[in-house]
Amino acid sequence: MSRGDDGRDTYREFTEAVNMKPGELSTWLETDESKQVGWHKGGRAGGGESVGHESGRKIINLLCRKRGDLSDGDYKHMRKVVGYVRRHMAQRPSGNVRDTKWRWSLMNWGHDPLK
Repeated sequence: MSRGDDGRDTYREFTEAVNMKPGELSTWLETDESKQVGWHKGGRAGGGESVGHESGRKIINLLCRKRGDLSDGDYKHMRKVVGYVRRHMAQRPSGNVRDTKWRWSLMNWGHDPLK
């Protein structure tokens, strides 16, 4: 982590990118839609949890912790989340996105584009 800002910029960007509350994200991660999207390590045939779904669980943990308790690894994941949300938002499809895999994938990463 760049210690120049003591993580302030990363923390701010993360809390701006993640617009779902921990309970809301936890409930979402239990849905079939949440489990249908995302890239799986080893391919979908390998089963298991998608990268985004796993990230969602990490995000819940990060949101529930005090800022002073965050590690360099936590800040690294926060930057990964910010990057993912920014890249994905730039690819917004046209039309109503409410029931799209694009939105569901973003929600796994803690961002609901309809908020």
